[in-house]
Amino acid sequence: MESLLFLKSVLIGLSVAAPVGPIGLLCIQRSLGHGARIGFISGLGAAAADACYGALGAFGIGAITHAFVTLATPLALAGALFLAWMGLKMLRATPPRRAASAGDPARALPAFASVFVLTLSNPLTILSFVAIFATLSGGAALSAADGLLMVLGVFCGSALWWLTLSLGVATVRHRLGTRTLQWIDRSAGAVLLGFAAWQLARVIAH
Repeated sequence: MESLLFLKSVLIGLSVAAPVGPIGLLCIQRSLGHGARIGFISGLGAAAADACYGALGAFGIGAITHAFVTLATPLALAGALFLAWMGLKMLRATPPRRAASAGDPARALPAFASVFVLTLSNPLTILSFVAIFATLSGGAALSAADGLLMVLGVFCGSALWWLTLSLGVATVRHRLGTRTLQWIDRSAGAVLLGFAAWQLARVIAH
């Protein structure tokens, strides 16, 4: 029973991570520019954030969940501004400068933290995990062991997706020239700015 619950949670983690959005775009861009290691570490930031929200959903920590949902608008605004900043940064980046520091270990923590914060800027994800975990548990209260197993499964499923994506993308990075990488950076930056504008429009509309 535990193994089945874990497997279902892994599939949930995969399904949450797989849709292409700003996080996936960042992971792809960083895998191309800095290699699979930085791309995967960026993805782990998203996996960690999913696990945090998954924990709130699994254990039904009402007060914290309510607080995050209440802060949905300011967090969405902050996330949109952060996306815009990252988009502008990509537009101004140059592949030669990145290539010279691609193996710098100091890039790992910022790569993780930026994606972790960006993923947390969508607190309504909690509601998705609450609904999903309630379905898996059949509406019954989860034990601490089952809750931890589900959160671990979500993290592993999400991390598996980011590992697969970063390794797959990194296999072609050495075949791309400087001008192609620069074009990819600028395109990714423009798309992130588009995501930021869309998110700002949603905040204003509400």
